[in-house]
Amino acid sequence: MTTRGQLPEAMLFDLDGTLFQTETLLLPAYHATFDELRAQGIYEGETPPEERILGALGMLLEQIWIRVMPESPVAVHQEADKLLIKYQVEGLQEGRGVLYEGVAETLQTLHAKGVRLFVASNGLEDYVKQVIAEMGLAHLFEGLFSAGEYQTRSKVDLVQILLEKHGIQSAWMVGDRSSDVEAGLRNNLTVVACDYAGFREAGELEGAHIRIGRFAELLDYIS
Repeated sequence: MTTRGQLPEAMLFDLDGTLFQTETLLLPAYHATFDELRAQGIYEGETPPEERILGALGMLLEQIWIRVMPESPVAVHQEADKLLIKYQVEGLQEGRGVLYEGVAETLQTLHAKGVRLFVASNGLEDYVKQVIAEMGLAHLFEGLFSAGEYQTRSKVDLVQILLEKHGIQSAWMVGDRSSDVEAGLRNNLTVVACDYAGFREAGELEGAHIRIGRFAELLDYIS
């Protein structure tokens, strides 16, 4: 485990709610998805409240749809998966979506200091890679790991695969949800909890070694 002031070999970052202001891309796509589901005749009624999907960020997609529309069958969840990623990719290509303040500059500084940078996300492969590419960050990351690509059932497993594949001995796990805290602790990493997205529920960040209120604060712990 790395202590304050000591440079870790690597940092592993969650994407949504940590690097990327997900709601700036997600919410327009979310409403377009339900418009299309209604147009197809496979969903009736109002679009579920935005708070349902925002509160589910960090979960696996199948868990998200169970939370968002628990009364709908799996086939509708699967169609919603396809539509949501389609509209999000279109949104990225149209220039929607923004990073949190200080993300690009902080990642550049960490990269320049020799810290190996990775993404570990429960999202779909295409979404994760597209966001990083469209935000101009791809050159800073050594690897982009997603539950969609590696078919993992938890972020604990995804992080374990990442560490083993790249031979990493010392790392920080940086994220905003309980899944990030759990993944870091169970893989014996230093856990940095990002407390600025507002998606988390009470108590989710308990157990983290460091808590930051803005992304650039990361640099305060390695200087």
